[in-house]
Amino acid sequence: MKKLNIKPLGDRVVIEPEKAEEKTSSGIIIPDTAKEKPQQGKVVAVPESKDSEVTVKVGDTVLYGKFAGTEISIDGTDFLIMSETDILAVI
Repeated sequence: MKKLNIKPLGDRVVIEPEKAEEKTSSGIIIPDTAKEKPQQGKVVAVPESKDSEVTVKVGDTVLYGKFAGTEISIDGTDFLIMSETDILAVI
């Protein structure tokens, strides 16, 4: 994982979503328009402030709501910036 040049503020974290499934378990290829948005990803950046009360850390795999966060793209890689309160669980 390369170092991101982004620093989330407040209680926000940056998450790299897992890739959407390309095939069903029976081998049928899923077209891009029918793929479900992933609801799981890896935390790649957290606030650096000592005052921050963010409890997740870089490298944690988390579950989040289907429509949580704001989508951004950095160097061709998609990320989500979301409030820690949008994270449902650490797995």
